[in-house]
Amino acid sequence: MTNPETRTKAIKVGDQVAYCEQFLDRIGQEFTNVRTARGKVLGLITVHEGLTMAEVEWDTPYLPNRVDVRNLTTSRGVAIGE
Repeated sequence: MTNPETRTKAIKVGDQVAYCEQFLDRIGQEFTNVRTARGKVLGLITVHEGLTMAEVEWDTPYLPNRVDVRNLTTSRGVAIGE
């Protein structure tokens, strides 16, 4: 399991991301398109210390454009749409 602090510091503008498994398990998303969604980080917004939101362009419709970076993981090497 990846440390959330390490994972969130690694997310940068331009990265390909996905929702992390721990977050998906916590919200009960077992067999949905949310699990396979990939997105590209367009920007990072620091709301306050300890809360950074990523602006994400998803390959799947109806997902939120702003996501807490603690709920994301990088998906390096996975092309959007795969």
